[in-house]
Amino acid sequence: MYNEDAYRWRKQVVWGLLLIVVGTVVLLDRLYYIDAGSLWHYWPLLLVVVGINQTIGYPSPREFGNGLWTVFIGLWLFACFEHVFGLTFRNSWPLFILAWGVKMVAEPFVVRRLAHNHTENQHAK
Repeated sequence: MYNEDAYRWRKQVVWGLLLIVVGTVVLLDRLYYIDAGSLWHYWPLLLVVVGINQTIGYPSPREFGNGLWTVFIGLWLFACFEHVFGLTFRNSWPLFILAWGVKMVAEPFVVRRLAHNHTENQHAK
């Protein structure tokens, strides 16, 4: 019970902090204190933060998988927008096939590991 409550609390705090940061940036941009236009090309990194938030703590196997996909999509978008390693939307789409394959190979191990953690948490209650 304590672990699941801590996990939910942490997720809520991270979402709240993200909203505070985004709201502050928009407000400062509207008041002409900063130029937020130069910061918006970093928005995919918010997806990375959200994805990492889903994977740490005591997630279910589904939440863990969704978190990894969110991290992957955030990093992929950032790499395409910034042309990291020469990646563009046109030449980097095969990365999704590779990531899907990695997910299929790793999923049984992740499910077994996280299911083990969930049964331990259920017994601790």
